[in-house]
Amino acid sequence: MPDSRGTGDPQIENQISKALDLKTRPVAVNFASAEPSGIPKFAGTEPSGCSFWRLAAAGRAFYTVPADHYNCPIGSYAHNISLPVERPQELDQTLGLMVQIGYVKMEEVPGIPRLPQEPAAVIYAPLGDTPVDPDVVIFSGPAGKPMLLQEAAIRAGRAAQLPLLGRPTCMALPAAISHGAVMSTACIGNRVYTGLTESDLYVVIAARDLAAIAAEVGTIASANAQLASYHADRRAHLSTE
Repeated sequence: MPDSRGTGDPQIENQISKALDLKTRPVAVNFASAEPSGIPKFAGTEPSGCSFWRLAAAGRAFYTVPADHYNCPIGSYAHNISLPVERPQELDQTLGLMVQIGYVKMEEVPGIPRLPQEPAAVIYAPLGDTPVDPDVVIFSGPAGKPMLLQEAAIRAGRAAQLPLLGRPTCMALPAAISHGAVMSTACIGNRVYTGLTESDLYVVIAARDLAAIAAEVGTIASANAQLASYHADRRAHLSTE
């Protein structure tokens, strides 16, 4: 996975969260080649890989193994996790349902970004408390907040040259690792499993890009505050409605 040294510093979380007034903690994700020591292993079941984002945003640091992701065949596909021999049909069944109800077209599936290899473990934690350097960091908030973070990524030259991503939300992680910071509208499954509100969006940032983007967040936030006053004044003087 990409070199992400030095990105687990709580100062980065504080810097970005304070500048953007984020209410939900950013989630650091590490795709590990072996199960880590000294980090609690997840115990229990969840319906999806993105469900672990909810737990980490609430303050938990833990790791999962591939079997913890089997309940979500779409997420397993994006994470390059092979379903066990007794469950291989679940991906086809889920995709079949989505195609049948008009949610996706089968020809879209090959274009879904995926991790290059199956992780042996996936470590989740709030960014400021992550026990290992992450590969990617997930930010969420009301649309105006991700807008600012995406503008900071553009200013830093670290934004992906990709369109606004949608379903499945989990593809934003491999997309960010491969291409740079991405914005995602999320998908209905993610919103149900994570409790994301209808007004919230995601920005997902590769850890290697995080410091450069954080350095631009204050400038972008200040510029937008000034432009808000500028445009409000123009509206007051130029609108004839």
